Amino acid sequence: MKVLNPVLTLLPLELFPMLYENGALDATLAAAAGDDTALLAELRSAFVESLERQIDLLKRSRCDGNWNVAAMRLKGLAASFHASGLIELADDAIASAPGEPTVIRKIEKFLTDFTVETR
Repeated sequence: MKVLNPVLTLLPLELFPMLYENGALDATLAAAAGDDTALLAELRSAFVESLERQIDLLKRSRCDGNWNVAAMRLKGLAASFHASGLIELADDAIASAPGEPTVIRKIEKFLTDFTVETR
């Protein structure tokens, strides 16, 4: 039987659309950090730094091999943090041509939304 943390489920999700999209990510970070706010901030920072690194690798990729490796690393990062929206974006990157600007913009928007949400 799966039990949800009541603290994470007190508010109706439809009031917070980005919270809903990143709900699993937020829950993963909160579960890992517990009551330690410094650890939570550190985990969020590590996620953002890793995501920025993968976006940079995608932007610099010019061949199929480098693009696919960067996209698979992005998907691994997303899976590690249970970020389902980012997993879908990584799948889009895997399926697209190297340097596809629309895919990169969507991933950058995910990063922007996540960093704005945490302020």
